[in-house]
Amino acid sequence: MKQFAVVVGAGSFRSDDAGAIRFPHRWTAEGVTIEADFTGAHLLHLAAAGCVLNDIYREAGDLGICIHGVRVSAQGAFDPQTWTSSGITYQVELNSPASAEELAVLLDRVDEVAEIPRALREGTTVRRT
Repeated sequence: MKQFAVVVGAGSFRSDDAGAIRFPHRWTAEGVTIEADFTGAHLLHLAAAGCVLNDIYREAGDLGICIHGVRVSAQGAFDPQTWTSSGITYQVELNSPASAEELAVLLDRVDEVAEIPRALREGTTVRRT
């Protein structure tokens, strides 16, 4: 099945790719970069990746962890007949002087509290009104 992959980066992991889209960002002066096609599948995965990136900065601040850069890649596939999602997986790269143990605690905390991944895990309804 075709994978619909996205990458969001901030700080030292911002993309230099000319095709990357740039947005202002609450937690970084330089903003974030987004590498994604503009399809519904990509946007769904972007919502999860963007939320994880934002929550890394928020939770790192609460834990007193310095973050120099974050890159979150998210992807998933869809059944071509039913358009059922295979699920979303994501990976995180961090640039930080914090210890591996501190970063593991941060990533576990983010995986638990990140709002969009939590909502997707619980499921939702979508209806036209």
